[in-house]
Amino acid sequence: MTRPLVFSDDRLFPADERTRGIARALYGQVKGLPIISPHGHTDPAWFATNAPFEDATDLLLAPDHYLFRMLYSQGISLDALKVRSKAGVPDTDPREAWRLLASNFHLFRGTPSWLWLNHVFSQVFGLKVFLGAETSDLYFDTINEALATEAFRPRALFDRFNIETLATTEGPQDRLEHHKAIRESGWGGHVVTAYRPDAVIDFEDERFGRSFERFAEVSGQDVTTWKGYLEGHRVRRQAFIAAGATSSDHGHPTAATADLSETDAEALFQSLLKGEVTPAKAELFRAQMLTEMSRMSLDDGLVMQIHPGSHRNHNVGLLASHGRDKGADIPMRTEYVEALKPLLTKFGNDPRLSIILFTLDETVYSRELAPLAGHYPVLKLGPSWWFHDSPEGMMRFREQVTETAGFYNTVGFNDDTRAFLSIPARHDVARRVDSAFLARMVAEHRMDEVEAAELIVDLTYNLPKKAYKLDQRPSWARPVQPIKHAAE
Repeated sequence: MTRPLVFSDDRLFPADERTRGIARALYGQVKGLPIISPHGHTDPAWFATNAPFEDATDLLLAPDHYLFRMLYSQGISLDALKVRSKAGVPDTDPREAWRLLASNFHLFRGTPSWLWLNHVFSQVFGLKVFLGAETSDLYFDTINEALATEAFRPRALFDRFNIETLATTEGPQDRLEHHKAIRESGWGGHVVTAYRPDAVIDFEDERFGRSFERFAEVSGQDVTTWKGYLEGHRVRRQAFIAAGATSSDHGHPTAATADLSETDAEALFQSLLKGEVTPAKAELFRAQMLTEMSRMSLDDGLVMQIHPGSHRNHNVGLLASHGRDKGADIPMRTEYVEALKPLLTKFGNDPRLSIILFTLDETVYSRELAPLAGHYPVLKLGPSWWFHDSPEGMMRFREQVTETAGFYNTVGFNDDTRAFLSIPARHDVARRVDSAFLARMVAEHRMDEVEAAELIVDLTYNLPKKAYKLDQRPSWARPVQPIKHAAE
């Protein structure tokens, strides 16, 4: 029996009627604001070629690790879901893969994926019944028919979603040809890149050898010397800046930093290049490179993002058969106070540097991250991330960091996603949760409605734009109108 898909306008607002009314009013001020998506992993080729998406499975299921990790946990094989393996894309009927998602959609009750997907289904595709085994074919056919139209090409959706800026993420070994094509296309959508050097910094990464070779090719430097290696990064960072980058991104296992002498750093680098790789040496090199990246940011202005604390590819069997990013990354305990001390001792008071910290370890919100960001001028706190990108996770973040770091040492929301169609849904959830949090403060007389009205606009739009230095748009991007506080 099919059920109507009813998506309440009051979702995620407080149950108390008075507080809910305040939240509803605050949300109304930001519901239609443009989306600033300053960090994510969408494919720039989508916007360069503007080719139609293939089908519902290819777009919504197969690339989304939030979805297939849950299904995998229930014993459903990734091959049955048409998830790419090292052998290539399995020869699975996409309709049958979609039926597996549909018949198991109840598994996502209470998760953010339920909210995101139902937002996509109802608001983007206009579906009016819940996804289930009996509606699987209706969904598959409706979505595929829409994807075949001009209105569902990547650029049209970008404009429909009211995205002002979207940042992708590439490595220094990438040639950025898709970003070049976007700039030269005449389209005007502001799609930029971000510098993610992990694959040529982490000697324990299985991609290191080939990535290092390509890094040498595209940088034109002798990257087998310490001086040439650092110069290679400087050259590639400038190429990324020319492609619109305003930030770098560092997904190290820990937040460790180091301040080695030039002689010791070069000796460590040469030892690793010779194959003398140990976990301790690889960790020390990653730590030194965070400090080197900070030094480069002082010169070129890129905002640093540090995303530590994930034990990536925990399932070694799945890594062997299917490769990276298959839903087997697991959060770890992460320490920041001592880990960041070498970098902060060197650069922590320099106003030219800006570092945004993220965590997968919620125990450090109030104990470490909020006090650090509440003191050091170079530090800001990124939003609740990855496993905590949920209504409960967002609320825990606000509750635990605000009393020490305030609101203005945070940077608003970023979606950090590969799932393009879920971007409006994710931002909508963040806007609703922030509205609910501020509404509670108003109801408890901890701030007045004028302050809350200013804050909700800042959290939604002004803070991410300022933190990621997106105030200046290149000549090829469409101009935008400045957003004012409601009080103005």
